[in-house]
Amino acid sequence: MDTTGTIIEALQIETVLLTPEKVICTMPVNERTRQPFGFLHGGASLVLAETVASIGAWASIDQEHEVAMGMEINANHVRSVREGIVTAVGVPLHKGRKSAVWDIKITDEQDRLLCVSRCTVAISPKRP
Repeated sequence: MDTTGTIIEALQIETVLLTPEKVICTMPVNERTRQPFGFLHGGASLVLAETVASIGAWASIDQEHEVAMGMEINANHVRSVREGIVTAVGVPLHKGRKSAVWDIKITDEQDRLLCVSRCTVAISPKRP
């Protein structure tokens, strides 16, 4: 998977583990991911969560003939952070033929919960 020129590259998201049953990604809290008040932006957390869900679903499909794209996401931000590396761990709650639902938890370097998210990913045929 080439992430060159994508939001994944722009936010410096790194994939640590990628399997159909678990995905772990990290993201720095820096000038690219902070909101104007100096905290991790909730939108950056959602990008991280959707990245985890989408690539996890992608790992489960026929990549030559299908695509996986986020179609719904929600999140609860329960703690803020100003710096460091955040880690997102995602696991599938449902893996179907046309959709997948992933549970994602984002934590800080002290393993404190920052955000919990659920993302539904559409699985569709590739179009020419």
